Amino acid sequence: MVSNHGAHQVAGNPKEPAPPCKFHNYWSIRTPPGWSCLFLPPLNRPAQPFECVAGIVDTDTYAAHIHFPFFATAPDGLYVIEKATPLVQVIPFRREDSALKAEIGAETGAEATERETVYRNTIASEGWYRKWARAAR
Repeated sequence: MVSNHGAHQVAGNPKEPAPPCKFHNYWSIRTPPGWSCLFLPPLNRPAQPFECVAGIVDTDTYAAHIHFPFFATAPDGLYVIEKATPLVQVIPFRREDSALKAEIGAETGAEATERETVYRNTIASEGWYRKWARAAR
């Protein structure tokens, strides 16, 4: 289930020179054409004695098993990963050429007023964001 991982595949990571390992995954992950998957450490979870490396795989064309590289983050010792402990989180997304345009500049008076109004509403009313600001789902 665990083995060494090629350091060249995670070169430049902030954990260098620690040696990378990998969790073996025996499932194939396939998505429709034009889709990829982002693999990352599970969000909003307690720290584990390891941290998986985030990465993107074009799962519409890559037909092999996708293993999960990780680094040990705890001191040397014996650790048990309990059954059903999430190792990674998978977020599929559509690859598109989106022409995003961003502008950087000083905040205008109107923008400052809007930001302050949203902030005040958020702290003044329970559930305000969910009821009024979040996009409909």
